[in-house]
Amino acid sequence: MWELDNKKYFLLLIVIAAIVGLIIADLLWKKRKQSTFATHKAMKILAPNRSKNKSIIKAGLYLMALVSIVIGLVNPKIGTKLITVKRQGIDIVFTLDVSKSMLAEDMAPDRLAKMKQLVSQIINNLGPDRVGIVGYAGTAFPMLPITTDHYAAKMYLQTMNTDMVSSQGTAFEDAIYEASNFYDNPNTSKVMILISDGEDHGEEMDGAIAIASQKGIKIITIGVGTEKGGPIPIRTAKGVEYKKDWDNEIVITKLNPNTLKHIAEKTGGKYYYGSNTQEVVDLVKNDLNKIQKTDFESQQISEYQSQFQWFLAFAFILIFIDLFILERKTQWMKNLNLFNEKNEDND
Repeated sequence: MWELDNKKYFLLLIVIAAIVGLIIADLLWKKRKQSTFATHKAMKILAPNRSKNKSIIKAGLYLMALVSIVIGLVNPKIGTKLITVKRQGIDIVFTLDVSKSMLAEDMAPDRLAKMKQLVSQIINNLGPDRVGIVGYAGTAFPMLPITTDHYAAKMYLQTMNTDMVSSQGTAFEDAIYEASNFYDNPNTSKVMILISDGEDHGEEMDGAIAIASQKGIKIITIGVGTEKGGPIPIRTAKGVEYKKDWDNEIVITKLNPNTLKHIAEKTGGKYYYGSNTQEVVDLVKNDLNKIQKTDFESQQISEYQSQFQWFLAFAFILIFIDLFILERKTQWMKNLNLFNEKNEDND
């Protein structure tokens, strides 16, 4: 297994290609100028020890050295061994309300934005814990399976909106059932963080809570909104309107903390009011720190070792050799006859 550390340095090969072009142009120019000065036979008489191939060899050595230096800068890495990485943490599933009532603006800027802010900050304060996301309104749906990728979790979080579920309402039982099935390892410590305004429209919530308790899932609930409540804005092309009931009265959605407290108490968790983001994040962090961390992942990864030193050493050797190659003819070069010359006067 291998990888390249700094691929950007490959751009230097363009410079080397330009140097090759300049060297070729220079050799052709010299050859043309020499031909105007004297014939080939005359040049052998005037400069019997001049080597026409040594300059090509020297240029070739320098170019090979430059290419080796570039490869050294790129720093090829080779995986030489495998190591085992073990992680300890908690499996946390965020169960998030995306019903229309979350658009109410009684908690600035609105309940949905406040929920995203809370979750994002909680994730930022996590250790090597795994996280998953479940969204729900009238029904629940899986958003992000359990993962160690916290960055991906925050990306998915930002895409959540109140149009993701056609059936409206707040069915806590579906949400808890769905989130309870997210935990893929029965031996890990399990926490569900459920965030909502507490307006429950389901009928079998206690059954779902019982299943969560049987699986050892502790549910922390966070309430967003106010008990005074606020209207639900509906933005259209004509502007902002507010949701109305059958009597054409504006619907006022209110925080129902009792439902959220009930869920938390039944599973050994806690309820927090989400108005102060930092305070809630600190409280949740403190609760998570008290939960026993368990081994939830063991994976093999390659440990790469840099190989740049070999290419730099090769470049140094080439430059060192070049220092001992003279511009004039030598007997040993004649014997090598690298360019397959037919007569012995060349090198």
